[in-house]
Amino acid sequence: METLYSRLKAYSDTDYYGFHMPGHKRNQIRFGEGLPYGIDITEIEGFDDLHHADGIIKEAQQEAARLYGAEETKFLVNGSTAGILSAVLGCTKKGDQILVARNCHKSVYHAIFLNELEPVYLWPGFSRQFQLNTEISVSAVKAALTKHSRIKAVVIVSPTYDGVVSDIESIAEAVHERGIPLIVDEAHGAHFGFHPYFPENALKKGADVVIHSLHKTLPSLTQTALLHMRGEYIDKRRISSYLDMLQSSSPSYILMASIHECIRMLREEKEQLFEPYVRNLDTLRKNLQNLKHLKLVQTEHYDRSKLVISVRHTDMSGRELYRELLEKYHLQMEMAAGSYVLAMTSSGDTKEGFARFEQALFELDAAAKLRENVQEDDIAKLPENSVICTSAKAALCGAKETTYLPVEKSEGMISLEYAYLYPPGCPMIVPGERISRECIKRLAGYQKLGFKIEGLEKEGSIGVWNNG
Repeated sequence: METLYSRLKAYSDTDYYGFHMPGHKRNQIRFGEGLPYGIDITEIEGFDDLHHADGIIKEAQQEAARLYGAEETKFLVNGSTAGILSAVLGCTKKGDQILVARNCHKSVYHAIFLNELEPVYLWPGFSRQFQLNTEISVSAVKAALTKHSRIKAVVIVSPTYDGVVSDIESIAEAVHERGIPLIVDEAHGAHFGFHPYFPENALKKGADVVIHSLHKTLPSLTQTALLHMRGEYIDKRRISSYLDMLQSSSPSYILMASIHECIRMLREEKEQLFEPYVRNLDTLRKNLQNLKHLKLVQTEHYDRSKLVISVRHTDMSGRELYRELLEKYHLQMEMAAGSYVLAMTSSGDTKEGFARFEQALFELDAAAKLRENVQEDDIAKLPENSVICTSAKAALCGAKETTYLPVEKSEGMISLEYAYLYPPGCPMIVPGERISRECIKRLAGYQKLGFKIEGLEKEGSIGVWNNG
């Protein structure tokens, strides 16, 4: 079957000369072969148009929908962010109430701001043993839906950045009893459903809108993602209209070709992609169970592609382990947290890469010292701030009534700014929230460990509402 990439490659070998964008004119002789100039085109004859797809791109999106179990799938070239924004905006109206997992990505909060939504928060559980935020409970969803009658949509993230998976099937049932849609940010779970070693994807579990970042866990270029839609609780046309507004009007054919190639591989080469990967990954996970001081941890419901290495019982911090792996062993981790590092794996990993990681961890494990008294500081737990007003109202108030205070002196004030660590990009403070002592303690703890707090206009200070 012809893919967008194969058509682009064939076109690059012809004598067609382009009097159109882009400006490099596919001239690899002049501009070099290090970048894919030869297949970088615009919307020209024979290559379809993402915003009005009726040819090869339409067929590719339909192929993706069949593969994942959606009624309709859209290619995303502005990352999952564009899909999340479109999903939330397309499922709500100005001023609606929305039920949101508090550990959602900042793009969810940006959608809340844009539609002036009133958020009701779902707080994930927390494992003191592993120092990980865990899943969203079904009982919490039901309780919130019973208490708040104006909720028009529900948004959760599963798997989380750390790999924690929630019970999507039961949550979807509870949400649908209210006749409203469930949106799942499954950006880190694009590989779900293609091998029994990993969970099934959220579409198969009953979610109405699911967003996948192909580039996070599958062989696809950065910025490539998918927006899937299904069911009677959503207006697919409305969501799509927002996507047309939010995505570039000049979508990259290279990125779209990457998506199409990824879909082709999942359909035609699934066993070759996943069998050796899962075999090597499972061996690595089993071997890492023998670490004495460092610990490989996971929650009960988990995506085993993520490797969370805890330092909680050692004399190291997560950041120190991260630096050791990087500087001594040239192993770049995805993220360092207060008490662990996160390594992301995929079908692109090699047996040799896993072996290097394993050897490094065992060497560091042998050199580590056990901590006599393990402190229960719960630094990773999301702090609970009370919501005073919507982020949209906070922005209006902040236009004239902003004071900047040192973060450590902001307790009790209403924030006009976000504060978060990136990655993972889940806000610890959202505009419109009253800043709690617990929150200040968490931020101070991260700063002490050398982390940078992002989202603040002035480093070390936070904008608060004068009259709040």
